[in-house]
Amino acid sequence: MDGNFGPIERVIWPTSVISGIVMCKLVYEFIGWISRGYLKSYNSLSKSTMHEWNNRGFSTFHAILAAAISFYLLVLSDLFKEGSENGFIVDRKSVLSDSLLGFSAGYFLADLGMILWCFPSLGGVEYIMHHGISIYSIILSLINGTAQFYILIILFSEITTPFVNLRWYLDVYGKKSSKLYIYNGVALFLGWLVARVILFIFFFAHIYVHFDQVRTIFPLGFYSLLTAPPLLAFMNVYWFWKITKGMVKTLSQKRHAQ
Repeated sequence: MDGNFGPIERVIWPTSVISGIVMCKLVYEFIGWISRGYLKSYNSLSKSTMHEWNNRGFSTFHAILAAAISFYLLVLSDLFKEGSENGFIVDRKSVLSDSLLGFSAGYFLADLGMILWCFPSLGGVEYIMHHGISIYSIILSLINGTAQFYILIILFSEITTPFVNLRWYLDVYGKKSSKLYIYNGVALFLGWLVARVILFIFFFAHIYVHFDQVRTIFPLGFYSLLTAPPLLAFMNVYWFWKITKGMVKTLSQKRHAQ
């Protein structure tokens, strides 16, 4: 652990975490400023709805950034390339991966703070559990420099968040009957299926195939990797079931209305 806390890490970790928190504040304020100036209906929203409106702005920003960088590290770069001579996949990391993990930890901390502050309007116990598990897993991986490959897969699954947020925005804006709402709902269903169901199947299959590497992770990290992701997967399946029900209901209503 000490070898993973070198001069570079001492700068990257606090800087990236603080950057994630500051990003949330800046985007929150920017979304509020833009909305007040260009969306008349925004000013008629309740205070709690305004908070959520702005909150979903910075969650969308983080989701797009985290998914893009995760995709680059996992697919486009050679960092986790199979057959590489860079050692075990579970031990690989880089300045960029460290920075992203720290940035995401800052985001989840800020978002969890808002959820608790506005509880339960921004989310119930399941959101607190989701963010708590995410923060714990990211910090543990960041400090010990292990299992970042798996953390990045989970961060990539945040690609579904913009669809979730757009669905909420359209609902609040009175556009539930629009074609965009329906198209977004189908995109959310497909995106969730790929990024939060099928991708998690790959996640667990990869752990099984590379279990000889996984078992070399220090005990707390090893057992956390075997317990935390299944909890997230369970929540993903539960939310997927709700998304599916919502999509089927919307499509049925649209068909009967024609």
